[in-house]
Amino acid sequence: MATILLVDDDQSLLRALRIGLSARGYEVATARSGNEGLTQVSLATPDVVVLDLGLPDLDGIEVCRRIRQWSAVPIIVLSAAGAEGRKVAALDAGADDYVTKPFGMAELEARLRVALRRGAPAGDQSATELVVGRIGVDLVHHMATLDGEALDLTAKEFDLLAYLARHAGKVCTHQMILKEVWGTGYGSEAHYLRVYAHRLRRKLGDAGRLLHTQPGIGYELLEE
Repeated sequence: MATILLVDDDQSLLRALRIGLSARGYEVATARSGNEGLTQVSLATPDVVVLDLGLPDLDGIEVCRRIRQWSAVPIIVLSAAGAEGRKVAALDAGADDYVTKPFGMAELEARLRVALRRGAPAGDQSATELVVGRIGVDLVHHMATLDGEALDLTAKEFDLLAYLARHAGKVCTHQMILKEVWGTGYGSEAHYLRVYAHRLRRKLGDAGRLLHTQPGIGYELLEE
């Protein structure tokens, strides 16, 4: 039996979808905020996530992007009619499909069947917590620590550190980092990386030496 995680702050819609999907044989979990949804993805290991883009705490596109840092679970986003730009942004952030509100249960179920056929097996997720020497990275809660103490990082600084931590001990080229951290529209803006690498080193203090520059190539987070 497939598990569907519904992430939406509309309580009436959640109730209706829970009843409708349960009647069709699905296990249903719900979350009413972006942060709760991220936690549920890590704990419930759903087969498909149905994600509203308009959430009270985190933008749905940001939720989608964070999930993609550590999970391949299929994501179907819910968007308002006419929000074409939002749909495109969500797909660029890693969503697999979208449904425009209002929608019928038959349409949603058809898209769920497609997602389940091509999706990752339940529980097929990468580690959500990374440790590289003295540095810890919590991908679900978007937090990083040094020697157990929280680091005050901007969202993009965290994303850069998280990407390098996932590939610790390997050289990541400028183009690879820009594409994964800044987006597919970037690839030659190496000056962005120099600025953010400098900021990260400063915030990491003496551990900043672990962020190693490969001149003309990219960066590597050393494992000590």
